Amino acid sequence: MTGAAADQLAKAGRFSVRYGEDVIAYSLRLQPQRLPSKVAIHVEASGRVLVDAPVGATHAAVVRAVKKRAGWIAQHVAQAKVRLEHVRHRDYTSGETVHYLGRRYRLRVTVDPAAAASCRLRGGLLEVTVQRRDASDVRSEMSAWLRHRASEVLRERLDTIAAGLRWVKGPPPLRLQWMRVQWGSCSPRGRITLHPALVQAPRDCIDYVLLHELCHLASHDHSARFYRLLDLHMPGWRSVKVRLDGMAEDLLRQ
Repeated sequence: MTGAAADQLAKAGRFSVRYGEDVIAYSLRLQPQRLPSKVAIHVEASGRVLVDAPVGATHAAVVRAVKKRAGWIAQHVAQAKVRLEHVRHRDYTSGETVHYLGRRYRLRVTVDPAAAASCRLRGGLLEVTVQRRDASDVRSEMSAWLRHRASEVLRERLDTIAAGLRWVKGPPPLRLQWMRVQWGSCSPRGRITLHPALVQAPRDCIDYVLLHELCHLASHDHSARFYRLLDLHMPGWRSVKVRLDGMAEDLLRQ
């Protein structure tokens, strides 16, 4: 086995490099369609660093790419940490603000031991009824309601958008899953996974995430073709993404 072959990355995973006094941790994704010389680096709104590399890339090449952009990565990770420091966890008490399809609602919690637990929108309120004064019960009802609404809204929007894309031959399989740092993903077999909390976002932000994942059915990596498809079907997606990134911490907090 040659030195180059031995240095080839066999699988994706978590890696890190040192940058001054800091350590940059990143998740590596290997993508068969990516050009051999292209390594792409992304910093998500949560501060997670993603590195996309072509299959067959060497460990040394990936490390060089990360170190070359280490200053940019560190800056964006630091900005994400500052944003997260100002995000408060929910208390699940009356008066808190909650979102649904981009609109703000006021949470109203009613404790009634004789009533069935429930969660519903009424006017400008999200009304939650629980049998005991326990934040975990309120959270459970809200999560169940969000998941139910997401299953209907996201399925309908996904099918509508997919119907206008020539490379999508039928409604793709959809799974809802609570995730820590991302809105959605697309598996190599074409199954799309979405965060139920996405239903809280404005409709154009929802459509952007859905289109993003649907474009992965045609190009599973973030290649030039992938971005051409995004530009073609949503020319203003970059400004929509910036807006969604800016509200992500608020929508994802629990």
